[in-house]
Amino acid sequence: MEEHVSHDRPEWTAQPDLASRVFGGTVMWATDELFAEKENLVNPWRPAHRAETFGPKGQVYDGWETRRHREPGDDQALLRLGVAGVVTGVVVDTAFFKGNYPPFVSVEAASVPGYPSAAELSEVDWEPLVDHAPVSGDTENFFEVASSRRFTHVRLTQHPDGGVARLRVHGFPVPDPALLDPRSLDLAALANGGAVTGCSNMFYSSPNNLFSPGLAAHQAEGWETARRRDDGNDWVTVRLAGAGIVRFAEVDTSNLKGNAPGWVSLSGRLDDGDWAPLLPRTRLQPDTRHRYALEDGPQITEARLDIYPDGGLARLRLFGELTKRGREAVTTRFTEANG
Repeated sequence: MEEHVSHDRPEWTAQPDLASRVFGGTVMWATDELFAEKENLVNPWRPAHRAETFGPKGQVYDGWETRRHREPGDDQALLRLGVAGVVTGVVVDTAFFKGNYPPFVSVEAASVPGYPSAAELSEVDWEPLVDHAPVSGDTENFFEVASSRRFTHVRLTQHPDGGVARLRVHGFPVPDPALLDPRSLDLAALANGGAVTGCSNMFYSSPNNLFSPGLAAHQAEGWETARRRDDGNDWVTVRLAGAGIVRFAEVDTSNLKGNAPGWVSLSGRLDDGDWAPLLPRTRLQPDTRHRYALEDGPQITEARLDIYPDGGLARLRLFGELTKRGREAVTTRFTEANG
């Protein structure tokens, strides 16, 4: 079923949610989760609710909810980001928590290499992103973040207790170059440092979905545009992880059965700003993973996908090789964000 996406939100919410379970984000630990599980904080879908749905511990909530405190103290949840990166904003969503949300919250972040345990993270230095800020119930509470550092973990504190449906940590992924193979990788993947730079239409879903990991489980996990009633076509552009050469493309229309585009083309931006063709206008089939071997082309820094005339795609993969300049850019980005 098609669902309209609201765009009345801060611009930074268009950036990937680094904490999302889509990327492998996880809630490692919480002080308490008696009423509702901590793992709900990183669910990628919108919070849902069915009134008067009671379990043995009370009303069932699609969020994290702690018991009422009778002594001084705060509740905390510790998250490992699915993708490390620079945080530009945080959303503390208290959807459906109306009389049981925390009056104040704090969000802190840390950058720790490797895979530390929750106990080990209690010993590291944490940088405040949101400092004891008031929140409203049944609301997406938006907090812009001004930091250029790369973070791997975040910590949410409720002052003193209550329920939070979701914690969204939006920002720019900054991969560790030591964990990338520059000779063969998906140059457009968000986890590798790709970033959407433009889009003609995202009425039903975000173009970020095109470059997310894994296969789309249903059509809402892809990118879908409104139906066009003119002679134009829809498109999206993505800045690659670094300058590179694309040798293989995958255009996936899985789950798009009555709303897949009829045709697609790909092009790449050259150093002089011009666009060079990578894949000519090519017919697509619904609900199909299309794979195309591309002729060795020039070094490009950005790619453009055109669909004709409109519709939806599940994923776009652009496999290739980082050039020397691309490898240097990835390393510089990582070094500066860890400064």
